[in-house]
Amino acid sequence: MKYSIFIFTTILFFCWSCKKDKSPEPDVYQLVWSDEFSNPGLPDDSKWSFNVGGSGWGNSEAQYYTNARLQNAEVKDGNLFINAIKEDFEGNKYTSARLVSKDKGDWTYGKFEIRAKLPAGTGMWPAIWMMPTDDEYGGWPNSGEIDIMENLGYIPYFIASTVQTKAYSHLLETQKTSIVPVTDCYTAFHSYILEWDKAELRFYIDTNLYSTFKNDGTGIATWPFDKKFHLLLNVAVGGTFGGAQGIDDSIFPQSMVIDYVRIYQKK
Repeated sequence: MKYSIFIFTTILFFCWSCKKDKSPEPDVYQLVWSDEFSNPGLPDDSKWSFNVGGSGWGNSEAQYYTNARLQNAEVKDGNLFINAIKEDFEGNKYTSARLVSKDKGDWTYGKFEIRAKLPAGTGMWPAIWMMPTDDEYGGWPNSGEIDIMENLGYIPYFIASTVQTKAYSHLLETQKTSIVPVTDCYTAFHSYILEWDKAELRFYIDTNLYSTFKNDGTGIATWPFDKKFHLLLNVAVGGTFGGAQGIDDSIFPQSMVIDYVRIYQKK
């Protein structure tokens, strides 16, 4: 999510039908953390905090991320709704929310499953991603970034996963991005899944494995993924990449709807 995901010279394209590999059997893992979004109101503050502000977030984004504001982050009907709204707020023309599990849910390795339905329209930039909790190898991108799911509304129906490190980042135009078409991502729920172990990162949509990033053994410049990471869930509006073709004001409000977040680790 931080900085570019769509520099096409580094994108690896995978046809949705070309891989049907299945995730390991469920009994390999045990559930260690989850949110089923069963209690109406604001998200559970024992599991989530909010990033707050409207400074652009490094990408010239147009929204103000609000703090525990029900209009932008609401649990209802068994789902979490992250709502992007067109409104004047603290000097910005849009509001939204960015939930983070930092210091409330932090993990090294595991299976991360987030079932979601995405917002649609030009200017939308929803993301499900992970950042290092302690930046033990230095500031971004040295300590790594794992983008489990991103979508740019002006490139509809395409889902991206991205890995960024010191050696592989948009700063060098070497970030590792894979994209895959999902033709009903705006109307149906899908499970966006990361499996992370010492050897590799594996990205799935439902049971379809579409991207693998391997630990090549050359050190932290290419593999800083042996430290704690936490989850982020957000809907950005516009920005350098989300707004590359402008923002369609007629689409608002828009929501990323999340059915559940489940974190597993191997037994």
